[in-house]
Amino acid sequence: MDSNSFYDQVYEIARLIPAGRVTTYGAIAKALGAAKSSRMVGTAMIFAHDPRLEVPAHRVLNRNGLLTGKHHYDTPTQMQELLETEGIIINDDQVQDFSNVFWDPISEI
Repeated sequence: MDSNSFYDQVYEIARLIPAGRVTTYGAIAKALGAAKSSRMVGTAMIFAHDPRLEVPAHRVLNRNGLLTGKHHYDTPTQMQELLETEGIIINDDQVQDFSNVFWDPISEI
């Protein structure tokens, strides 16, 4: 599978994440049948900041609910601000109540 089609598949799943919910790089990779490709999902999220793609990349986090991708945004607080606008509570760069706001693509799609 070439990286462009993989990225497109990642973006398709990311677009399904409802506002107020989050998922992880690994959950997306697993849903695509590429469980060991969470880093590649992370790379796809870096490129997803292009507004023409309309991908809510701010809703994709690491497995512990940390905002590890925040340094790829226009400002260091933009990712957190986007999530807080959707009702997600963040403390020290970590989503609070992560298990209740986690969206698992395998069970939700």
